[in-house]
Amino acid sequence: MATATPYAPQVGVRRTFAIISHPDAGKTTLTEKLLLFSGAIQIAGAVKGRKASRHATSDWMEIEKQRGISVASSVMQMAYRDHVVNLLDTPGHKDFSEDTYRVLTAVDSALMVIDAANGVESQTRRLIEVCRQRDTPIITFVNKMDREVREPLDILDEVERELGMPCVPMTWPVGQGKSFGGIINLRTQAMTVFESGSERRPQDFETIPLSDADALRARFGATFDDAIESMELAVGASPAWDHEAFLAGRQTPVFFGSGVNNFGVMEVLDALVDLAPPPRPRTSSLVVNKQPVEKTVLPEEAGFAGVVFKVQANMDANHRDRIAFVRVASGKYTPGMKLRVQRTAKELRPTSVVTFMSQRREAVEEAYAGDIIGFTTHGGVQLGDTITDGASLQFTGLPFFAPEMFMTVVLKNPLRTKQLQQGLAQLGEEGAIQVFKPDAGGNMLLGAVGQLQFEVVQHRLKAEYDCDVRLENCQYTGARWITADTPAELRAFTDAYPLRMAHDAADTLAYLCTSPYDVRLAQERFPKIHFHPLREHAGLALQAAG
Repeated sequence: MATATPYAPQVGVRRTFAIISHPDAGKTTLTEKLLLFSGAIQIAGAVKGRKASRHATSDWMEIEKQRGISVASSVMQMAYRDHVVNLLDTPGHKDFSEDTYRVLTAVDSALMVIDAANGVESQTRRLIEVCRQRDTPIITFVNKMDREVREPLDILDEVERELGMPCVPMTWPVGQGKSFGGIINLRTQAMTVFESGSERRPQDFETIPLSDADALRARFGATFDDAIESMELAVGASPAWDHEAFLAGRQTPVFFGSGVNNFGVMEVLDALVDLAPPPRPRTSSLVVNKQPVEKTVLPEEAGFAGVVFKVQANMDANHRDRIAFVRVASGKYTPGMKLRVQRTAKELRPTSVVTFMSQRREAVEEAYAGDIIGFTTHGGVQLGDTITDGASLQFTGLPFFAPEMFMTVVLKNPLRTKQLQQGLAQLGEEGAIQVFKPDAGGNMLLGAVGQLQFEVVQHRLKAEYDCDVRLENCQYTGARWITADTPAELRAFTDAYPLRMAHDAADTLAYLCTSPYDVRLAQERFPKIHFHPLREHAGLALQAAG
């Protein structure tokens, strides 16, 4: 057990969470409003398409501004009520789910945004599944109550079914759409009256105690009575609030509101401080006598340790830098401290270390467990790398999924080969796309989960590396990372399938498939070869499996 350190109070006031949702549920708008109310930004950006003069703070990439969607996770830090809140906005689009999955490994809780008209949608289900696997506590915000939407009881019922956990309403809507009158706060037993307008601040909304029921009834009529009746039904059908059950991922508090109108958002921000957990212990592995041994790293421990969950190239087009986003797991970061990348055992000397307000950066004076800091580097750091001030740890659990779609990269101008290689190497290490180099030579292959990934990479190769490429269909439909029980068996397999072998950006060996039957046939022929649809960072999980 680690001895107590002076870092415990700093750890206790930190909250690190991700916002997750299906596209268009209002996630990026809600992110803006949380930043606005904490005082982190002065004016919320419009998240709409091309002609908006202000773009959302969290959508910084050129293609995001053009399309009005988030295609890369962004990180923002803010101070609120004497707490340090680290907020990670994730892409909702399914084609970028890998980025989101990796972000979810770096947070202690999640804020799930649901469109009140559409309920729980497909992409939200996939994200919920990842949260459930990790027992991540989930706070639920039902958005867009100022529109014609479904009944709140129906939404609660669906959320309970999809999450597989009970909902506990914390606020309750009075009416919806044109008759939306406001929300009742069950904790304060008061109703906040709705008024539309994106410039309003929380203190601008009128609040009336429920004890003044006659005044509320006179003002809102049958809508108020209906809301009280449905609220009592919901409360009667829900379990009592159990904070421990929430922290274990077995209960979700539910809030209602309208993000675009700044309404019901403050209650969510307060819940993140009051209910969401501080940084939690994280599992790592140590190699003892050539065998991996699990070790729990406590956030208040003295030794600095962190894990790279995201690498982003060219955040600043003027400097062509790369930023490794590091979730601090323990200890305290201070400028100038000696750090080591565990995978390579090399010293890490970042040119700068920053905290984020989307693409705006500030130099870090200190950071504690739960904080997200960015190391500006020019290489040598990969997704999943563990960085420490000395201890030989390796954090586990950063997933890479076998791609489901492939394209061949054809360079239009052969004189740009060097730039293409640099671009693909950096975008591959970033995890924006999976890059495979066939062992037998020939054009590089791109592997993706969804079509939009190809479009983004093609756009970024041209904009950031001045490489005009054509993407062509190829024969491959899948890939599996491979390991073997012995080097001789692996050599026999690679000799048998020389044209199917490729290495990815982490230099891990993969077998390229042209049909679903390929793996089965190869497995029958070589029973001691292991085919992996998932790999963890830098092949560590594969080495253990092999």
